[in-house]
Amino acid sequence: MNNYLFNSVFSKKYWSDASKQKKSIKVLASLSLLIALQITISTFYIPITPTLRIFATFFVVAISSCISGPLLAIAVAFIADILAFIIHPQGAFFVGYTISAMVTAFIYAIFLYKTKITLIKLICAKILTNLLVNVMLGSLWNYILFSKAYIVYFGISLTKNIILLPFEILILYLVFKLVLPILYKNKLTNTDKVFIK
Repeated sequence: MNNYLFNSVFSKKYWSDASKQKKSIKVLASLSLLIALQITISTFYIPITPTLRIFATFFVVAISSCISGPLLAIAVAFIADILAFIIHPQGAFFVGYTISAMVTAFIYAIFLYKTKITLIKLICAKILTNLLVNVMLGSLWNYILFSKAYIVYFGISLTKNIILLPFEILILYLVFKLVLPILYKNKLTNTDKVFIK
C-alpha cells in the first residue's frame, strides 16, 4: 500500500490512487467483511415514526470509505444497500435510499481516505452526511414516497439529526480511535490515530 497521505482531493494522484483500490485483494476482502457487518447492524434500528428510524451503520460506512477511497466507496455502498434490501427488505425498494447510501459513502471517503484523520474532519463529514443526506435527501425521498409536505419530513428529520449529531460524532471518534491502529497495522490505511487538530 502506498503510504502517501494526501493533503487535497483535488489532485490527479489522489484519484489515480483511489482507482487502484479495486485491485487490492486485501482491501476487497476487508470491504466484504465490512459489508456483512453493515448488513447485520442495519437489521437493528430504533423506530421514531413510520418513516424515521435511528440506525447505527454510519460508523461502518465511515470505516469502509476510509479504506476504499471515494470511487470504490460508492460501489461498496451500492452493493451493501442492495444486499441489505434483498436479505431483509423493509417495504418496497426505492432507488433514492441507494443514492443516499452512495452519497454518504462518498462524503466519508472524501474526508477520510489517505489523509491525516482529525476530529475536525470526522465532525465535518458527520455534519455533512446528517444535513445533506439524512435531512435534505431523506426528506425528499419521504416526500416522493409518502406525499406529505417536504417541510414536514424536513422538520422531523432535522430535529432528529441535530439531537443525535453529538452522540454520533462521539461514537465515530471512539470507533476510529479504536480501529485505526488495527487498520494501519494491516496496511489498510495510512494513519494510525485520530488527531485532535
